[in-house]
Amino acid sequence: MTESIVAGSSNSGSTVVAIDGPAGSGKSSVSKEIARRRGYAYLDTGAAYRALAWHVLAGGRDTDDAAAVIAATGDFAYAIATDPDDYWVRVGDTDITEAIRDPRVSAAVSGVARVPEVRAHITSVFRGIIAATKRAGIVVEGRDITTVVAPDAPVRVLLTASPEVRAARRSLEVQTQDAATVAAALHKRDASDSTVVDFLTAAPGVTVVDSSELDFNQTVDAVLGVIDERTAGSTHG
Repeated sequence: MTESIVAGSSNSGSTVVAIDGPAGSGKSSVSKEIARRRGYAYLDTGAAYRALAWHVLAGGRDTDDAAAVIAATGDFAYAIATDPDDYWVRVGDTDITEAIRDPRVSAAVSGVARVPEVRAHITSVFRGIIAATKRAGIVVEGRDITTVVAPDAPVRVLLTASPEVRAARRSLEVQTQDAATVAAALHKRDASDSTVVDFLTAAPGVTVVDSSELDFNQTVDAVLGVIDERTAGSTHG
């Protein structure tokens, strides 16, 4: 059954795996694969900020106007699936799973995400989803998961890669723009987001996994190794 923001009763015994990292580090695809292999839930936190940016734009409002963004949270009926094999994002009755990846939305995300009141509101949403999971664990990925959303998670990882590698990976994902445009957009977003949260430096107790020289499966295995080390003595589901 698909889990979502309105999923059932809490399971305080679930293992929380918190994964932070910059765009192009592979955190989304790696996190989703880890959730599949372990039978965990998967939460893409960046989707919430993208969804809000989409919502603000759809309403004809300015994503650089903090007051307008805060006002938009009042009718932001957000839901996201946490089943890694049945992933979707909705605002109200509208499926925006693909729409939130549109370059126009990507360009607007930072304006939304840097509003403190918005971050506080959405962080509380994330914590509710984490508490509501019925699975043995949940992999939560984003920018400030290890430090703000789930600082007490038993497994906290910073997944990173060199700027050149990240730009190359992102350009493969975005087929509608050339490599130089994608690299410039990635750099701009990193610079903007870094004014809100430090997602390039590991906080105390956070394990760094650098995927610059690793392929996808090697990166997954490296993070699984961290999970095994940090949860030694417990079952994996």
